[in-house]
Amino acid sequence: MDLFSLSISHHTAPLEIREKLWFSDDETRAGVHELKRRFFGECMLFSTCNRTEVYGVNPHTDISGGEVGRFLIHLKKGAEAVKPEHFITRLSDQAVEHIFRVSGGIESMVIGDIQILNQVKIGFKHAMEQRTLGPVLNRLLQASLHVGKRARSETTICEGAVSVSYAAVELANKIFDDLASKSVLLVGAGKTGELTVKHLVSRGIGRIKIANRTRSKGETLVANLGGEVVDFEQLPEALAGVDIAITSVKSQDPVISRDHILKVMKIRQKSPIFLIDLGVPRNIAPEVRRMDNVFLYDLDSLGTVVERNLGRRMDEIPIVERIVSEEKTAFIAWYKSLQVGPTIQDLRETLESIRQLEAQKNINRFRQEDHELVDLVTKRIVNKILHHPITSLKQHSVNGEPKGEILAKIHALREMFRLGDQNGRDEE
Repeated sequence: MDLFSLSISHHTAPLEIREKLWFSDDETRAGVHELKRRFFGECMLFSTCNRTEVYGVNPHTDISGGEVGRFLIHLKKGAEAVKPEHFITRLSDQAVEHIFRVSGGIESMVIGDIQILNQVKIGFKHAMEQRTLGPVLNRLLQASLHVGKRARSETTICEGAVSVSYAAVELANKIFDDLASKSVLLVGAGKTGELTVKHLVSRGIGRIKIANRTRSKGETLVANLGGEVVDFEQLPEALAGVDIAITSVKSQDPVISRDHILKVMKIRQKSPIFLIDLGVPRNIAPEVRRMDNVFLYDLDSLGTVVERNLGRRMDEIPIVERIVSEEKTAFIAWYKSLQVGPTIQDLRETLESIRQLEAQKNINRFRQEDHELVDLVTKRIVNKILHHPITSLKQHSVNGEPKGEILAKIHALREMFRLGDQNGRDEE
């Protein structure tokens, strides 16, 4: 199989190296065009913060991963940082298995992070726009998307929060049935707190309030997230009017004490409040978690949720690996069908099956003594129909026509006559 892949990822290089080979959308379009022109009959490129990968088919000459790697380094002017040892080259079956594992989420830095599937789709889209795809990569990428969909539908590898911010939102969803009718107060302008509020916004949280010692920073966040700014000195009053409070403040002492919460709960008439303490040291007095209708989670308790969910995702890896194996077997079988011999055999069998079926349906229209003649004549018709395409395929193969062109013709022939498994899945 003339399939080639080259990868730099979190498995082979730290972030300061990987970012040197990150390609923007415009750079990806230009890069994949140049890769095809220089090295491949068909190719694609996709890039994320954790990996940059190239896939190619039918090299015009015998190329090495080193050549393609040096070309990527040249494009991104990364020679001072990126070295050959940061790349991994995979060929044939290994390349197929790798992209399936990537699409299935088991090669991600965070197991089950299916966002990589969106990056594969984007790379696919750019390659289609630049017309660098052919029958092999088109099929491979469709199969990769199918692996990702199967991983999501047949396993729970994508389920459960695996970051502190997601864990907080997951817990909030369990406590409050309808986030759209709830409100959140962010105390402080820490990155994790801001990210947690963003996740709540994505889940449709109703109202947002932000309190920060430096009011201008709070106003900047409000400009990005929406909501309103409240004075830091008015925390107890602000707490009384929200359902969720997230603290992310640099402070040696708690900014929300037990007395604060006692006052808040009296005003709230004991309606539930969800407190997320992301501070180190802690921003909320730990003893408030013993109060009725107060749900307090700090970094340790959120970390426990994350570890439990990660463990569950790890347990799903063998199932995803089985999916990868099944799809790899199916893809290799399809690829092998794109050879001249199997295609000719399948074409003969398909037309012969049609001939026999039609002859049997109509044989009673002929006299008994003409049945043998009908069989002979219909066989000759089929052979004449087959003569030119079969001769053409054999000649192109023997004469050394570029393999990519032969594969494209075979692929078209198999689709037109629906040979073998061409009734496969639709494009995703």
